[in-house]
This record gives sequence, structure tokens and C-alpha cells, in this order.
Amino acid sequence: MLSLSRLFTGLMLCLCLALIASATPNINKLRTAMGKTYGSEGQAIFDAWQRMLTSAQDLPVEQKLKQVNDFFNQHIRYIEDRDLWQQSDYWATPLQTLGVRAGDCEDFTIAKYMSLKQLGVTEEKLRLIYVRAKVGGPHSQISQAHMVLGYYETPQSLPLVLDNMVRLIQPADQRPDLYPVFSFNSQGLWVGNATQSQADPHARLSRWRDLLARMQAEGFYD
Repeated sequence: MLSLSRLFTGLMLCLCLALIASATPNINKLRTAMGKTYGSEGQAIFDAWQRMLTSAQDLPVEQKLKQVNDFFNQHIRYIEDRDLWQQSDYWATPLQTLGVRAGDCEDFTIAKYMSLKQLGVTEEKLRLIYVRAKVGGPHSQISQAHMVLGYYETPQSLPLVLDNMVRLIQPADQRPDLYPVFSFNSQGLWVGNATQSQADPHARLSRWRDLLARMQAEGFYD
């Protein structure tokens, strides 16, 4: 889990998603990159990912959400950045997450976000959400910073929550263990449960350039 001191720093690092919002992945380039870095096992999990996306392509959106959520929750194990990448805060590309079959909450969320965009789920219906998660249930006095993916049917809708810690996709009102801090996508930034964007999401892009460069080199966008 990310620390509280990194919440708003992390926000400033992740708001250049507009640059990849309309990207079309180069599947052959991605698969080649996967093989070069992670060998045949990496290509095998990549192929499984693509088969899942292909099978979900024509499904209703609720089934798309389920298949993407289940795929990453079943194939990726949770590991802290310090243990996995020897860094205090590292945002992995989906290929890296798949290649090592591990990641923290941000990596799960980014991979699910990119997968649903590949399935045609529109940008305005997806938000990356920073929350305070109560450890042990909604009545716990212990909480930690966490990230989940939210699907909003409309900007005013209660989101469905895709979470690496909980298998089921549930409406936010059925997750009293989560307290929303803010959410964002390439189009806006929402504080708490606000229904209207309250900030320009493109104001600060600095450290995300590294992630975008890595994603471009892999083939997520040209």
C-alpha cells in the first residue's frame, strides 16, 4: 500500500493519462517486447491476457469488468514496491506487472484501466480512485492508503469498484471499508464523492513521462 505522504504526490504523477487515452496498442510489438524481457513464460501470460480481452470484446460492460477484474486478481500476486522493484514508489506498466506476475494496488489498477480501455470502455466512465481502506473491515480503527478502479455509468452514478483486495465487484455503497479521498482520469479530478471535476488533470506531468516512455517503447502507443 502507498503511504499517506505520497497520496497527493502520486496524484501529480498520474495525470497525463490523456496522452494515452486514445492510443491503439501495437499487439505484435507488445508481444515481442514481452518475449525479449520475460521469455516464453512472459509471452504465455501475455497471450492469456489477449485471449481474455478477445473473449470479452462483445460482452456487456458488466461482464467486461468482471473478466478483467478476475484475470488480474487471479494471475497477479500483491507485492510492495520496495520488495518487488527496490523503490519506495514505482508505477509498473501492464507488461511489467504481467511479466513478473506481481504488483501493488496501483499496478493492478493501471493494468485493469488499460485493459478496459482496450475493450472500448470510454474514458469518462473510468477513474483511478485513491481511498483509505480500513484493515479488517468497516469497523476497524486501522486504515491504509489504497487505490482501486471505479466504473461510473454516468458522472453522477455510484461507481462499481474493482479491487485487488476483494474478489467481487461491488457498488461503492457496499464497500463501507473504503473512504474515497480523490479520483481522476485524463479528463478531470474529483475530491471525495464530488460529482463535478474540481481541478485541471493536466497541470503536472513530470514523473509520468518515464512511465509513458516505457509504455511507448513496449508498444502501447506510437
